[in-house]
Amino acid sequence: MAEGIAKSLGFKAESAGTHPSKAVSKHAITVLQNRGIDTTKLSPKNLDDFNVDEFDKVISMGCGVHCPMIKIDQDWELDDPVGQEFEIFEQTANEIEKRIRLLD
Repeated sequence: MAEGIAKSLGFKAESAGTHPSKAVSKHAITVLQNRGIDTTKLSPKNLDDFNVDEFDKVISMGCGVHCPMIKIDQDWELDDPVGQEFEIFEQTANEIEKRIRLLD
């Protein structure tokens, strides 16, 4: 959700994880589509596929994952909504959007 929200706000953004799932959560897709965000190019990606030095900031959503080899600029310590009710995805998306809007 963070990638889609950030891009919709004009940021260059990529989301990746240490153990990406096979597909983007259906609830995440629905939340983004309800906000008018294009989801056609979103897919789970592995952190190893990116050179983090190409980005101004690296932000961890938290979820209990630590990456000692990567300088993380901010850790938002958000709970992963996967497996939760749709409303939790909406709340998480709202929090992500709020924090992205506060980035300098």
